[in-house]
Amino acid sequence: MSLKSKGINAERQLVHMFWAKNWACLRIAGSGSSRYPSPDILVSNKLRRLAIECKITKEQKKYFEKKGIISLKKFADVFGAEPWIAVKFKSHDWFFVSLDDLTETDKCFVIDAKKAKTKGLLFEEIIEIH
Repeated sequence: MSLKSKGINAERQLVHMFWAKNWACLRIAGSGSSRYPSPDILVSNKLRRLAIECKITKEQKKYFEKKGIISLKKFADVFGAEPWIAVKFKSHDWFFVSLDDLTETDKCFVIDAKKAKTKGLLFEEIIEIH
């Protein structure tokens, strides 16, 4: 299976998880290739709106281009949503990480599995925050 297919399947998995908990959720196809900023998925339950960039990795670290994080923040600001990163490391559940918990380097942002586990929220936790 290609990396693109794995990413699409991961996004779809989250869409199903949110709908199962009565949160409206849609996947934005080609979100990274649009000339306008857009997240991978957009989620709402009347009280909250989440703009989420979704990533999976076999590695212990996940890197994000600065441009992508800036675009996510811009979209969230304009749309009135909370920007989040959903990251799934091999053999772990999904972690939802605030942009503030990413580490900025000269060229990118990064999160490692250990920090995601300590700072991130699990799916059950992200849907319980009001």
